Amino acid sequence: MHVIEKWLNYAELDKDLRKELENMSEEALKEAFYTDLSFGTGGIRGIIGPGTNRMNIYTLRKVNYGFGNFILKRSKTHTVVIAYDSRRLSDVFALESARVLATMGIKVYLFKTITPTPVLSFSIRYLQTGGGIVITASHNPKIYNGYKVYDNFGCQLLPASAANVMEEINKAPNPFNIVVAGADELKKKKMIEYLDDTIYHEYLEKVKTVQVLPDLPKSGLKVVFTPLHGTAARLGERLLGDLGYEYYPVKEQMLPDPEFSTVPSPNPETLSTFAYAIKYAQAIKADVCVATDPDADRIGVVVRDKDEYKILSGNQTGAVMLKYLAENKKTNKPAVLINTIVTSELGSAVAQKNNIEVVSTLTGFKYIGEKVGMLPLHGKEFLFAYEESNGYLLGDFVRDKDAFQGMVAILETVNYYRLKGMTLIDVLNALDHEYGYYRDELINLEFAGIAGLQQIGAIMNHFRTVDYYNFSGYKIIAKEDYLLGERTGESAGKLTLPQSDVIKYYFDDGDWLVFRPSGTEPKMKVYFSLHAENQAAIRLKLDVLKREILTLIKKVGK
Repeated sequence: MHVIEKWLNYAELDKDLRKELENMSEEALKEAFYTDLSFGTGGIRGIIGPGTNRMNIYTLRKVNYGFGNFILKRSKTHTVVIAYDSRRLSDVFALESARVLATMGIKVYLFKTITPTPVLSFSIRYLQTGGGIVITASHNPKIYNGYKVYDNFGCQLLPASAANVMEEINKAPNPFNIVVAGADELKKKKMIEYLDDTIYHEYLEKVKTVQVLPDLPKSGLKVVFTPLHGTAARLGERLLGDLGYEYYPVKEQMLPDPEFSTVPSPNPETLSTFAYAIKYAQAIKADVCVATDPDADRIGVVVRDKDEYKILSGNQTGAVMLKYLAENKKTNKPAVLINTIVTSELGSAVAQKNNIEVVSTLTGFKYIGEKVGMLPLHGKEFLFAYEESNGYLLGDFVRDKDAFQGMVAILETVNYYRLKGMTLIDVLNALDHEYGYYRDELINLEFAGIAGLQQIGAIMNHFRTVDYYNFSGYKIIAKEDYLLGERTGESAGKLTLPQSDVIKYYFDDGDWLVFRPSGTEPKMKVYFSLHAENQAAIRLKLDVLKREILTLIKKVGK
């Protein structure tokens, strides 16, 4: 409780934080102060409020001080660009970050208004800064906010660089002792400079270059678009208009709203998020609905199938987009698809049949961004990258997932097959017949607070240390433990990917399942990737495996 007293005794403590702090229960205080908000390979993300384990200007001061010293010591260019989303206090956190860095002697380019994450990644490369920051919690619930950091390539920090930043954060003084100059003073000294609309224009011009068949007739195609109260409204409408689509914005969701008042969760992976969009679509018989998450790095899609609107998973969307690209994109060099170790095998099957090389990385677009940058060195051409959680990338002018590039590719894919008399559901059915029935499912198990972290640790330790030879009678032939860096069983040996708390089991028919704690939420993720000859067989297989795995987790996590 000594740390809590320090906060209460700090005379200059923000008045709103003080008021909240003074009214917190003993249990809430314990959760808010039991640890420091951890800096992972993507930055930090946490609940907004007072405390060392919460997002506030003081925890941000310490993190910015560490990142600032990283930039000063390891970057040739002592400049940073900062963007922020529509969440509560995002603008405050962005300005506070700018003040800390500018006081340290790092020039900051700051966006004037809410800005999508992929624009931030682009602007780092465009302005040639030493790094970048975006204030966002992506699709997390409204009580969260976050802070993501980028290197000079516009890619989220890789583990080695993140470790260096963590070292600097650990050496940082008490945040109450970090000197921060006033914003007006720093602006006068031109240490903080606001960016104009030039960046947005240049970015959208680049986005348009990812079109494969730009002259496809668009007449008759109706698109419903929603930014889910986030950052994509202005640029999304502008892009759709420039491309010539007949689009209908979901008016109730076009304005920024940190409460996300019209959706249960601002996550474009879930059908309930599309409730408003589908009402619009039904009224006009739209062909497709697209929704971007609050910071516009991910995009979801719902398509009309006769009189019904159906959502596609990230894996399904990636597979149909890849089929379209494989059929139409002409390349002079060996083409490469980049995915992750938890991405469906369907995309890999499509790629292999079309002579497209597949490169798999750990979960997280930072690893994909790194691979994209390396391909030209090997004389190969980057074709497409995607992950199961609705992140897509087609052009390397951004080194993170990009909802606007995804929008261009998704709508072009929908239109291409529409002109052939097919919906994307028809395309998926065709893929089933050609490649077999691939089905993937992700289960998110919530484990909140201190007890939740301990439960997740116990679950991962169980599967890490106990030998399993089958689940529900399905034979296990190999196990990969990315924290230990080893594969046991068939083709045993050392793994080449970076360390990560992930365990993957392979069955003798090529199917797999993965256990992975979320890096951004208090959740345990279980991924199933299965295939069979027909729908009944795949449903049975998924049901029995889920039942056994969830029973094991419940038993271990008590």
